[in-house]
Amino acid sequence: MADDPPLVLDVDGTLTRPEGWGLDPRVFDPLCGWDAPVVIATGKAFPYPVALCHFVGIPELAVAENGGVVYAGDEVRVVGDREGARAVVEEYRAAGYDLGWGPEDTVNRWRETEVAVSRDSPEEPLREIAAAHGLEVVDTGYAYHVKDPAPNKGDGVELVADRVGFDPADAVAVGDSINDVSTFAVVGRSFAVSNADDAAREAADETLTEAHADGTLSVLERVRATSE
Repeated sequence: MADDPPLVLDVDGTLTRPEGWGLDPRVFDPLCGWDAPVVIATGKAFPYPVALCHFVGIPELAVAENGGVVYAGDEVRVVGDREGARAVVEEYRAAGYDLGWGPEDTVNRWRETEVAVSRDSPEEPLREIAAAHGLEVVDTGYAYHVKDPAPNKGDGVELVADRVGFDPADAVAVGDSINDVSTFAVVGRSFAVSNADDAAREAADETLTEAHADGTLSVLERVRATSE
Protein backbone atom coordinates (compact mmCIF):
# COMPACT_ATOMS: atom_id res chain seq x y z
CA MET A 1 0.00 0.00 0.00
CA ALA A 2 1.22 3.46 -0.89
CA ASP A 3 1.59 6.04 1.85
CA ASP A 4 -1.43 8.04 2.90
CA PRO A 5 -1.24 11.70 1.78
CA PRO A 6 -0.55 14.42 4.33
CA LEU A 7 -3.74 15.95 5.71
CA VAL A 8 -4.64 19.51 6.65
CA LEU A 9 -7.87 19.65 8.61
CA ASP A 10 -9.93 22.48 10.00
CA VAL A 11 -11.84 21.84 13.26
CA ASP A 12 -15.12 23.73 13.67
CA GLY A 13 -17.53 22.74 10.91
CA THR A 14 -15.13 20.10 9.62
CA LEU A 15 -14.40 17.62 12.43
CA THR A 16 -17.60 18.37 14.32
CA ARG A 17 -20.80 16.42 14.82
CA PRO A 18 -23.61 16.74 12.24
CA GLU A 19 -25.39 19.29 14.43
CA GLY A 20 -22.25 21.41 14.26
CA TRP A 21 -20.92 21.48 17.85
CA GLY A 22 -18.47 19.17 19.56
CA LEU A 23 -15.91 16.92 17.94
CA ASP A 24 -17.30 13.85 16.24
CA PRO A 25 -15.51 10.89 17.88
CA ARG A 26 -15.66 8.92 14.65
CA VAL A 27 -12.71 10.93 13.32
CA PHE A 28 -10.36 9.73 16.05
CA ASP A 29 -9.57 6.23 14.80
CA PRO A 30 -8.81 7.06 11.14
CA LEU A 31 -6.61 10.00 12.15
CA CYS A 32 -4.77 7.95 14.76
CA GLY A 33 -3.98 5.33 12.12
CA TRP A 34 -2.97 7.80 9.40
CA ASP A 35 0.58 7.13 8.24
CA ALA A 36 1.36 10.66 7.05
CA PRO A 37 1.48 14.05 8.80
CA VAL A 38 -1.87 15.42 9.99
CA VAL A 39 -1.89 19.19 10.43
CA ILE A 40 -4.71 20.70 12.47
CA ALA A 41 -5.30 24.19 11.05
CA THR A 42 -7.87 26.17 13.01
CA GLY A 43 -9.03 29.56 14.13
CA LYS A 44 -9.02 28.34 17.71
CA ALA A 45 -6.37 29.30 20.26
CA PHE A 46 -3.15 27.25 20.23
CA PRO A 47 -3.98 24.91 23.17
CA TYR A 48 -7.01 23.51 21.35
CA PRO A 49 -5.28 21.86 18.36
CA VAL A 50 -2.46 20.68 20.63
CA ALA A 51 -4.98 19.02 22.95
CA LEU A 52 -6.76 17.48 19.97
CA CYS A 53 -3.49 15.95 18.76
CA HIS A 54 -2.89 14.57 22.26
CA PHE A 55 -6.31 12.98 22.52
CA VAL A 56 -6.21 11.54 18.99
CA GLY A 57 -2.68 10.24 19.52
CA ILE A 58 -0.89 11.99 16.64
CA PRO A 59 2.16 14.29 16.55
CA GLU A 60 1.51 17.91 17.49
CA LEU A 61 1.32 19.76 14.17
CA ALA A 62 -0.78 22.87 14.61
CA VAL A 63 -1.68 26.05 12.80
CA ALA A 64 -3.74 28.05 15.30
CA GLU A 65 -5.42 31.44 15.40
CA ASN A 66 -5.80 31.53 11.61
CA GLY A 67 -2.04 31.29 11.10
CA GLY A 68 -1.01 33.50 13.99
CA VAL A 69 0.58 30.63 15.93
CA VAL A 70 2.37 27.72 14.26
CA TYR A 71 3.91 24.61 15.80
CA ALA A 72 5.70 21.82 13.95
CA GLY A 73 7.03 19.92 16.95
CA ASP A 74 10.15 22.02 17.48
CA GLU A 75 9.34 25.58 18.54
CA VAL A 76 6.19 27.66 18.82
CA ARG A 77 6.23 30.41 16.22
CA VAL A 78 4.06 33.41 17.05
CA VAL A 79 3.56 35.13 13.72
CA GLY A 80 0.95 37.76 14.59
CA ASP A 81 0.85 40.59 17.13
CA ARG A 82 -2.11 40.74 19.50
CA GLU A 83 -1.56 44.33 20.68
CA GLY A 84 -3.56 45.76 17.79
CA ALA A 85 -6.43 43.36 18.41
CA ARG A 86 -6.45 44.28 22.09
CA ALA A 87 -6.66 47.96 21.18
CA VAL A 88 -9.65 47.22 18.95
CA VAL A 89 -11.36 45.35 21.80
CA GLU A 90 -10.78 48.20 24.24
CA GLU A 91 -12.34 50.67 21.83
CA TYR A 92 -15.20 48.27 21.04
CA ARG A 93 -15.97 47.88 24.74
CA ALA A 94 -15.67 51.62 25.31
CA ALA A 95 -18.37 52.06 22.65
CA GLY A 96 -20.67 49.92 24.78
CA TYR A 97 -20.26 46.53 23.13
CA ASP A 98 -19.26 43.17 24.61
CA LEU A 99 -17.26 40.25 23.24
CA GLY A 100 -20.10 37.94 24.20
CA TRP A 101 -18.26 35.14 25.99
CA GLY A 102 -18.95 35.95 29.65
CA PRO A 103 -16.58 37.15 32.37
CA GLU A 104 -14.06 34.27 32.17
CA ASP A 105 -13.91 34.36 28.35
CA THR A 106 -12.21 31.00 27.80
CA VAL A 107 -12.49 31.60 24.05
CA ASN A 108 -9.79 34.29 24.25
CA ARG A 109 -8.01 33.39 27.48
CA TRP A 110 -5.09 31.65 25.72
CA ARG A 111 -4.99 33.58 22.46
CA GLU A 112 -1.68 35.15 21.55
CA THR A 113 -2.26 36.97 18.25
CA GLU A 114 -5.94 37.78 17.78
CA VAL A 115 -9.25 38.22 19.56
CA ALA A 116 -12.48 36.36 18.82
CA VAL A 117 -15.84 38.07 19.23
CA SER A 118 -19.18 36.26 19.44
CA ARG A 119 -21.32 36.47 16.31
CA ASP A 120 -24.14 37.61 18.58
CA SER A 121 -22.23 40.88 19.09
CA PRO A 122 -22.61 43.77 16.61
CA GLU A 123 -20.42 43.23 13.54
CA GLU A 124 -20.33 46.57 11.73
CA PRO A 125 -18.87 48.69 14.57
CA LEU A 126 -16.29 45.96 15.14
CA ARG A 127 -15.25 46.07 11.48
CA GLU A 128 -15.09 49.87 11.50
CA ILE A 129 -12.89 49.98 14.59
CA ALA A 130 -10.65 47.18 13.29
CA ALA A 131 -10.19 48.92 9.94
CA ALA A 132 -9.16 52.11 11.71
CA HIS A 133 -6.40 50.10 13.40
CA GLY A 134 -5.29 48.45 10.14
CA LEU A 135 -6.73 45.07 11.14
CA GLU A 136 -9.30 42.78 9.56
CA VAL A 137 -12.33 40.91 10.87
CA VAL A 138 -12.76 37.36 9.59
CA ASP A 139 -16.18 35.77 10.00
CA THR A 140 -15.56 32.03 10.26
CA GLY A 141 -19.21 31.23 10.86
CA TYR A 142 -18.45 30.57 14.54
CA ALA A 143 -16.91 33.88 15.61
CA TYR A 144 -15.60 37.21 14.35
CA HIS A 145 -11.79 37.08 14.48
CA VAL A 146 -9.98 40.40 14.84
CA LYS A 147 -6.51 39.85 13.42
CA ASP A 148 -3.52 41.18 11.58
CA PRO A 149 -4.22 40.77 7.84
CA ALA A 150 -0.84 39.14 7.20
CA PRO A 151 -0.90 35.73 8.95
CA ASN A 152 -3.09 33.06 7.38
CA LYS A 153 -3.55 29.32 7.58
CA GLY A 154 -1.92 28.65 4.21
CA ASP A 155 1.35 30.27 5.21
CA GLY A 156 1.26 28.31 8.46
CA VAL A 157 0.72 25.05 6.59
CA GLU A 158 3.71 25.79 4.36
CA LEU A 159 5.86 26.47 7.43
CA VAL A 160 4.82 23.16 9.03
CA ALA A 161 5.43 21.31 5.77
CA ASP A 162 8.91 22.78 5.48
CA ARG A 163 9.81 21.83 9.05
CA VAL A 164 8.30 18.34 8.92
CA GLY A 165 9.47 17.56 5.40
CA PHE A 166 6.52 17.09 3.10
CA ASP A 167 5.40 18.87 -0.05
CA PRO A 168 2.14 20.82 0.46
CA ALA A 169 1.26 19.87 -3.11
CA ASP A 170 0.96 16.27 -1.90
CA ALA A 171 -1.48 17.22 0.87
CA VAL A 172 -5.25 16.96 1.06
CA ALA A 173 -7.20 19.63 2.94
CA VAL A 174 -10.77 19.78 4.23
CA GLY A 175 -12.43 22.95 5.50
CA ASP A 176 -15.62 24.94 5.69
CA SER A 177 -14.86 28.65 5.89
CA ILE A 178 -13.25 31.69 4.34
CA ASN A 179 -10.26 31.19 6.63
CA ASP A 180 -9.57 27.88 4.85
CA VAL A 181 -9.19 29.52 1.43
CA SER A 182 -5.47 30.18 1.95
CA THR A 183 -5.00 26.52 2.91
CA PHE A 184 -6.79 25.35 -0.22
CA ALA A 185 -4.42 27.51 -2.28
CA VAL A 186 -1.26 25.71 -1.11
CA VAL A 187 -2.34 22.04 -1.04
CA GLY A 188 -2.71 19.60 -3.90
CA ARG A 189 -6.36 18.67 -3.30
CA SER A 190 -8.98 20.58 -1.36
CA PHE A 191 -12.50 19.74 -0.25
CA ALA A 192 -15.24 21.94 1.20
CA VAL A 193 -17.84 20.17 3.33
CA SER A 194 -21.44 20.84 2.29
CA ASN A 195 -21.97 23.26 5.18
CA ALA A 196 -19.10 25.45 3.93
CA ASP A 197 -19.51 29.14 3.19
CA ASP A 198 -19.41 30.52 -0.35
CA ALA A 199 -15.74 31.52 -0.19
CA ALA A 200 -14.62 28.01 0.79
CA ARG A 201 -16.86 26.40 -1.82
CA GLU A 202 -15.45 28.58 -4.58
CA ALA A 203 -11.84 27.96 -3.54
CA ALA A 204 -12.09 24.19 -3.05
CA ASP A 205 -11.43 21.68 -5.80
CA GLU A 206 -14.64 19.94 -4.79
CA THR A 207 -17.65 20.63 -2.57
CA LEU A 208 -18.85 17.50 -0.83
CA THR A 209 -22.44 16.36 -0.50
CA GLU A 210 -21.88 15.51 3.17
CA ALA A 211 -21.62 18.03 6.03
CA HIS A 212 -19.26 18.40 8.99
CA ALA A 213 -17.41 15.21 10.01
CA ASP A 214 -19.47 13.12 7.59
CA GLY A 215 -17.82 15.01 4.76
CA THR A 216 -14.34 14.73 6.23
CA LEU A 217 -14.74 11.00 6.84
CA SER A 218 -15.83 10.51 3.23
CA VAL A 219 -12.64 12.28 2.07
CA LEU A 220 -10.45 10.14 4.34
CA GLU A 221 -12.02 6.98 2.97
CA ARG A 222 -11.62 8.18 -0.61
CA VAL A 223 -8.00 9.35 -0.48
CA ARG A 224 -6.91 6.31 1.51
CA ALA A 225 -8.58 4.04 -1.04
CA THR A 226 -6.86 5.77 -3.95
CA SER A 227 -3.46 5.55 -2.23
CA GLU A 228 -3.61 1.77 -2.11
